[in-house]
Amino acid sequence: MLVLLWMLAIFLMSSQPADDSTETSLRVGEAIGKIFVPGYIGWSEEAQLEFAENIDHPVRKAAHATEYTILGILLFMTCRESFGMNLKASFKNAFLAGTAYAATDEFHQLFVPGRAGMVSDVLIDSLGVLFGCLLVSALCRILRKKRNVSTKGMCL
Repeated sequence: MLVLLWMLAIFLMSSQPADDSTETSLRVGEAIGKIFVPGYIGWSEEAQLEFAENIDHPVRKAAHATEYTILGILLFMTCRESFGMNLKASFKNAFLAGTAYAATDEFHQLFVPGRAGMVSDVLIDSLGVLFGCLLVSALCRILRKKRNVSTKGMCL
């Protein structure tokens, strides 16, 4: 259920027209400025906007990677828990499913006003899925070594 809800969240974010999406990422850029840049609050509104615009591209790409890292984690865990797959099969299937979803999401964006489907975004999304799968796989291996006992659980 969490996988489907997260996919729906990704779909809804991708359904935003370009102007709405830009406004959202600029707000994130402003928040980054307020949190991480000393003296940002004292800057003029024009300087704050310029800062947000200058980091807009990395903010967008980081958002892609982050949302798909979460998807990779959820897919991997679903493969393990719901389908009882071993680590290798869970990794492979989660990665393939996440990458396929990334491709369909970029295709969907071709039909959203002002948006474009980009192969580079599919690659970024796929790297996010890969990172999420690697995180859970590594955690499972660490937990398995620490337990060193045959108990039932996701990482066995």
